[in-house]
Amino acid sequence: MARKQSDYLAALLADDEPIEKSSKDDLIQAESQTPAAPPAPVETPRAERLRGTTLLGRESALARVASGEVRQVTQLLLNPERVRIWPGNARSYEHLTEESCRELIDSIVAEGGQKVPAVVRRVEGDPEHDYEVIAGTRRHWSIAWLRRHSYPDMMFVAQVAQLDDEAAFRLADLENRARKDVSDLERARNYAQALKDHYGNHQTRMAERLRLSKGWLSKMLKVAALPDDVVAAFASPADVQLKPAYPLAQALDDRGAAQAIHREARALARLQDARRKAGDATLPAAEVLQRLLAAPIGDKRPAGPLAEWVNPRTQRAAVSVLSSNRQGATVRLHAGSGSNTEDLLNGIRDVLERLAADGKGVQA
Repeated sequence: MARKQSDYLAALLADDEPIEKSSKDDLIQAESQTPAAPPAPVETPRAERLRGTTLLGRESALARVASGEVRQVTQLLLNPERVRIWPGNARSYEHLTEESCRELIDSIVAEGGQKVPAVVRRVEGDPEHDYEVIAGTRRHWSIAWLRRHSYPDMMFVAQVAQLDDEAAFRLADLENRARKDVSDLERARNYAQALKDHYGNHQTRMAERLRLSKGWLSKMLKVAALPDDVVAAFASPADVQLKPAYPLAQALDDRGAAQAIHREARALARLQDARRKAGDATLPAAEVLQRLLAAPIGDKRPAGPLAEWVNPRTQRAAVSVLSSNRQGATVRLHAGSGSNTEDLLNGIRDVLERLAADGKGVQA
C-alpha cells in the first residue's frame, strides 16, 4: 500500500519532476536514541567491491537531489492535532464516525500503528497547525480518535510533499476514486469547486488533467448543482448517486417541473425527519427519486378550481376561478346554479378577495 501511495504521487507529478522516496533513515522517531554501532566486519575483496558500488550509487543519488533532478519525500511521525485537513479534499471530515472508520481503527491497533503514510504539505501563517492533509483524511481521523481512546502515544505517519493546489487536488482525487465511502455527490461538488479554483471553468482542460471523459465529467458537474433542499429529501447525501441523480438534475432545468420537484422535496424532507424521530426506517433512495421525478407529472393532472363560490340559496356552485396569473384570471360562471346577476357579482367579488388574501390575486 505504501508503494501504491508513492506511485500515486510519482504519477501525478510525472509532468513536473520525478519523486524519489527517502530511505528509512529519513523517518523521524520521537526522542529515540541511536544504538551503539556493532564492530565492523572484516571485508573481503567482494565486500569491498560491493561497498564501492553502494557508495557510488549513494553519491549519485545525492547528486541528483542536489541538482534538483529529484525531490526527497520525508516521512514524519506527527501529532494529529498539529495537522489540519485541506479543504480541497472531497471527503467530508465532519461526517466521519467511529462506525465508518471501525475497520481502519482495528487494523491500526492490530499492526501496532499506522503503516500506510498519509500525504501532507507544510502550511505557513497558522500558529495552530504545521501541516495539512492532502490524502489520508480517514487515517488522520482514526489516529486522532485512538489518541483520545486509550492510545495517547499513537502518531500520525505522514509523507511530506511539495504540491501546489492543483496537484494536491489531483492526488486527493486519485485516492478518493478507489474509496467506496466517498459519495458521488461529495466528489461531484468537489469537482465543481475545483473547476472554478484550478481550471478557470474550462471543463475540457479539467477532464484532460484528470484523465476523465468530458461526458462523464459533465454529468458529475450537473449532479453537483442539485439544490440542498432536493438533497435533503434523501435519507443521506450518500444516497445521491450519479446515474440515478442525473435525470433528476436534468428535470430541474424545466422551471415548471422544478417548482413541483421542490415542493415534493420539502414534503419528503419533513417525512424523513419524522421517521427518524419516531425511530422508523427512512425512505430508500429509489423511492425518493421516483417520487421526485413523478412530482411534475402529478402537477399536470386535472385539478380543482383555485377558488369557488357556492350560492347559499341554492347550495350549488355558481362561480369558479380556474387560473390566475400576471396576465389575468379565468373565471367560470356555472349554468344551472339558480343564481341571478346580483348573486354572480357577489360570487365573483368573494373569490377574487380570497385569491388576493392568498397572494394570488389579479393586479390591475
